[in-house]
Amino acid sequence: MTIRDDHALAADLATEAGERLLRVRERTGFADSRALRDAGDQSAHRYLMEALARLRPSDSVLSEEATREERLDPRRLTADRVWIVDPLDGTREFSEEGRADWAVHVALWERRDGRGVLTAGAVALPAQGRTLSTAQPPKLPGLPAGAVGRESRVRIAVSRTRPPEFVQKLAYLVGAELVPIGSAGAKISAVLTGEVEAYVHAGGQYEWDSAAPVAVALAAGAHTSRIDGSPLTYNQADPSLPDILVSLPELAPTLLAGIRDLHR
Repeated sequence: MTIRDDHALAADLATEAGERLLRVRERTGFADSRALRDAGDQSAHRYLMEALARLRPSDSVLSEEATREERLDPRRLTADRVWIVDPLDGTREFSEEGRADWAVHVALWERRDGRGVLTAGAVALPAQGRTLSTAQPPKLPGLPAGAVGRESRVRIAVSRTRPPEFVQKLAYLVGAELVPIGSAGAKISAVLTGEVEAYVHAGGQYEWDSAAPVAVALAAGAHTSRIDGSPLTYNQADPSLPDILVSLPELAPTLLAGIRDLHR
């Protein structure tokens, strides 16, 4: 592994964890989906925790696969550097043969000038053969001409299994098409690569579901916020972060206005 800085480290770790997950998939097979999910979660988590302990021993880590006691460790809240990782985002998709919409998330949160910010991050999409990272942020696509309105070509990524009802109403209001995609990392990556123009979610997530893809989205110049327009905040005592909007920047005002109208 070549380690140049935190940006490169995030990309290296996410990519290597993803390659290990592909090997787990190949070795375990798809006959027992629970066994495959468990094997994947543990393999990627173990690798990331061991690598960060070795390479960034002074930093704290918040991982989806950590124990409850580890997540509640108060030292994380006073740390200046915290890695927020999701070793396998989209376990359902990982366990389904042929699906590529699952990811590995590695993000770095730092305390700077009295506030916390995401400073580095990477999203590996192993089954798609690519990693998006702050080391080399993707170039955002432009918004299609005439994208908003009845003849809209705007596409909004939503959950495959639990798309929020209000997002269906929002799509009708702005004339958008809903595109079901698996993991949150895959959805936000789809915004950055031009497969969709926005991702809207409400109804439950945690910091590790979005920290890494939001870090990359911010580096790329995308809009990121809660659905009420307020900032996304990380390394909180309660890691719940229940809603999110990521979109091309020129589309955000229309989506936020539509969300406000629907919640009146």
